[in-house]
Amino acid sequence: MVLTESELVEAVARDRAVGRTIAFANGCFDLLHVGHVRYLQGAAAEANRLIVGVNDDRSVAGLKGEGRPILPASDRAELVAALRRVDYVVIFGDPTVERLLLLVRPDVHCKGTDYTVESVPERAIVTGYGGRIAIVGDAKNHATREILDRVARTKDQGRTEDQRRTEDQGRTTDQGRTTDQAPSTKDQAR
Repeated sequence: MVLTESELVEAVARDRAVGRTIAFANGCFDLLHVGHVRYLQGAAAEANRLIVGVNDDRSVAGLKGEGRPILPASDRAELVAALRRVDYVVIFGDPTVERLLLLVRPDVHCKGTDYTVESVPERAIVTGYGGRIAIVGDAKNHATREILDRVARTKDQGRTEDQRRTEDQGRTTDQGRTTDQAPSTKDQAR
C-alpha cells in the first residue's frame, strides 16, 4: 500500500509493537522489470515487512536525465505496491534516502548488487542507529535504459529510411520550408 511518511511511521510502529522486523529498499522503478522484482524479493526475505522508497519525478529526472521518468511517481509507486512481497511504499523527493532511514530506522537497508556493503552511501547512517546492510537481487544485467533502447530499435526496424528521417527531424516533408520554398499553386496544379 502507498503511504504518506506519517502513515508509514504509524505502520512501522504498529509492526514493531508486535515484534516484526523491517527491511527498506529504494529506487526509481521506472518501467518495472525482472531485475526490480528480484531485488525486491531479496529485500523482502531480509525481514517480516518490506518498505520501498520510490523516487519522486524531480529526483528521477536529476538521476536519469532528460525524458525520465517514463511513468509518474504515483504510477510507479502503485506498480511497486502491487507486488506480493511489498508491504509499504512511500514516495520521496530527497536526493538520498538518509532522512527516510532515520525516520523509520529499518532493521535492514537493502541495496542491489551494483553495491558492496562498504560502498552503500547510507552505510554510516544505518550502522549508526544499529541497523545492517544487505546486498540483494541478481546481477545487474537488467536496466530500464536498455529496455527503452530495444523498444526504440524495434520501432525503428519497421520504418522506411524516409520515415526515419522525417520523424528524426520532428516534422513532415512540408514543415520547415519557407514561403519561397513552398510549392506554388502553379506547381501543385501539374
